[in-house]
Amino acid sequence: MKSYYLVRLGKQGIHSELCAAEGFIGTDFDIHEDLSRKLPEDWRPFNLEFIPVLLAKNPDRSKISAGLACGGLWTVSKGIKQGDIVLSPNGKGSYLVGEVKGDYYYAEGKVLPHRRKVNWLGVVISRADMSDALKNSSGSLATVCTISNYSNEIEALIGAGPPVGPGDPPETDIEDLAAFAMEKHLEDFLIKNWNSTELSKEFIIFEEDGEAVGQQFQTDAGPIDILAISKDKKRILVVELKRGRASDVVVGQVLRYMGFIKEQMADVDQTVEGVIIALEDDQKLRWALSSVPAISFYRYQISFKLLPA
Repeated sequence: MKSYYLVRLGKQGIHSELCAAEGFIGTDFDIHEDLSRKLPEDWRPFNLEFIPVLLAKNPDRSKISAGLACGGLWTVSKGIKQGDIVLSPNGKGSYLVGEVKGDYYYAEGKVLPHRRKVNWLGVVISRADMSDALKNSSGSLATVCTISNYSNEIEALIGAGPPVGPGDPPETDIEDLAAFAMEKHLEDFLIKNWNSTELSKEFIIFEEDGEAVGQQFQTDAGPIDILAISKDKKRILVVELKRGRASDVVVGQVLRYMGFIKEQMADVDQTVEGVIIALEDDQKLRWALSSVPAISFYRYQISFKLLPA
């Protein structure tokens, strides 16, 4: 089954023109060796081998940062399959679209040396034409992330599928449609106004090479709404918006994300915590969290005022 990925070709798409001209996608991540014989079918043993390599080269780098880099390198080099579709921002508000046509190869001494052959389709998708949900996912600053949830919309945008209406992909666990609609844009608001929130007193949004990559942080357990880390680097925070979903569902999801971060990305001296943010008070959610002290519950409040014209 065909999958869809966002792949960034250097910061702000700086290498997109080269990749388009030469027909490839690629990554770097400071691993300078041919990985042809070192790409297992699963990313875990790859991370196990190469996280220590990155940490040895960059002792100030966190294990989370190294894990993110290794995961991105493995995904581009091995996880993406021939026939999958990639969207790559060109730094001009649009996305190149290509179909992966070859397996991994190493271009020693060149930019983005860990490469895959791509047939660029000659189609450019404007960010302005995307739904808000796809904009959020494709706006991730991670080098690579999956956007397969929006396959129908992407196919329509490239002219290969029937038109689809705006909005989010269907959710099967929504029990409060009003809260779901209200919280569609809360994630972006929190990111833009993080320093005005209570959480900012202790936490910052996770960064990679000076860029905030903690929004829609991609993991094998699913995309985390916001990943943050304490200013002393000792506590990792998983932030999830309830979005009108059933309490048991959102608690289970946060626990799954926390478990993944603890097992795969946290250092041995780092703790992992969770926060759930919702519009309304929720007794069921409070009961569910009463036995999970590592997860906190916050409500948000919306206010506005009228100003004379």
